[in-house]
Amino acid sequence: MPGTEAVVSPSGVALIGGPAGSLAPDQVRAFVREQLERADLRGRSVCVLVPDATRTCPLPLLLSSIDDTLRGRASRVTVLVALGTHAPLGEQALAAHLGLPPGQLGAHAPNLEVRNHAWWEPSTFAPVGTISAARIDELSGGLLRRSVDVEVNRAVLDHEVTLIVGPVFPHEVVGYSGGNKYLFPGVSGRAFIDVSHWLGALLTNVAQIGVRGQTPVRALIDEAASMVPGEHLALCLVTGVGSDELHAVTFGDPVEAWDAATAVAELTHVRRLDAPVRRVLALIPGRYADLWTGAKGFYKVEPVVADGGQVVLFAPHIHEVSVTHPRVQTIGYHCRDYFVGQWERFRDEPWGDLAHSTHLRGSGTYDPVRGEHDRLVVTLATGIPEDVTRSMNLDYLDPSGVDPAAWASDPDTLVVPDAGEVLYRLP
Repeated sequence: MPGTEAVVSPSGVALIGGPAGSLAPDQVRAFVREQLERADLRGRSVCVLVPDATRTCPLPLLLSSIDDTLRGRASRVTVLVALGTHAPLGEQALAAHLGLPPGQLGAHAPNLEVRNHAWWEPSTFAPVGTISAARIDELSGGLLRRSVDVEVNRAVLDHEVTLIVGPVFPHEVVGYSGGNKYLFPGVSGRAFIDVSHWLGALLTNVAQIGVRGQTPVRALIDEAASMVPGEHLALCLVTGVGSDELHAVTFGDPVEAWDAATAVAELTHVRRLDAPVRRVLALIPGRYADLWTGAKGFYKVEPVVADGGQVVLFAPHIHEVSVTHPRVQTIGYHCRDYFVGQWERFRDEPWGDLAHSTHLRGSGTYDPVRGEHDRLVVTLATGIPEDVTRSMNLDYLDPSGVDPAAWASDPDTLVVPDAGEVLYRLP
């Protein structure tokens, strides 16, 4: 199969695979071993940043390959789950996520420690610098002028090498996920998360999602990452759609390896439609346990829905808006201009919560007299009660009455299985 031999670019990034076909586990193991041996990590301490369970990723395969290679070479290895502000994984869930037997997290290898990123504990963080208001103004094209202190999980600073391991998907805030995003916001302080996500909201989902290269938020993230001492490396993954299979793996500097992976992901995780659709039924998979994460099913389809159209998020398993962000339920869901037009009222709310609100509500306008006008109808067919749903400025549909097969027969409806990772765009 083409692409199964590793190719090293002039920048030093190694790539195996491509948009067609899948890599065999033995090929992945051999690639990981070869690249880590080439990186010469003997006698050095390594902090491995990995995704949580909201990302499709063959993490057991990758982690066991890393462990097999670094055992007896690295002086110490810590695996840190880059939660951002997602809910932590309990011990049993964490073991399953990493492919370890329950109750054996500590016994799997004598030099391997596994931790959640404890973002709720202030003692978790250490400062590494500040990005000035003038610099953020420059990066944002004048949209946002505010300085931000850059903090990162102390575990990163306690190791000589940071190894980022994670998939690359189209992303509503930063263009494409992966790379240095596992540092910021993956294991960063809340202040940086709020500023970066609000900047993404100001730029809007439709304008940023699926844009490769240095988007304003990606530039902000990379600048923050440059303040973190030590050597930084990345294994960037392009997974199969809705599966743990791998199309491609890149290795090298986090910026360069991420960029090479996005070139593949653009071919595997973007679907183009010839014309807008009137209605979308997004089938939200179980890896998204609340609306905070399940909203990705909306972000990925907003660009293809006609004005006045509807997006239905079908997720009977979701019963919570967000346990870790309770203010969202009070604030509700509104377009960007609703908040910007009443900034004195909302400026002290958590900016990350405001950003999530605008991203799920989508494009719209606000006028002090005429009020808010949203471009699309956003409907929840979830386990969240009707009164709660409507109180948040969202439409409600009883999920028990939804038959996805029947909806798929409607020519004006796009049914999206396993929604949340594949982006839909117009030509």
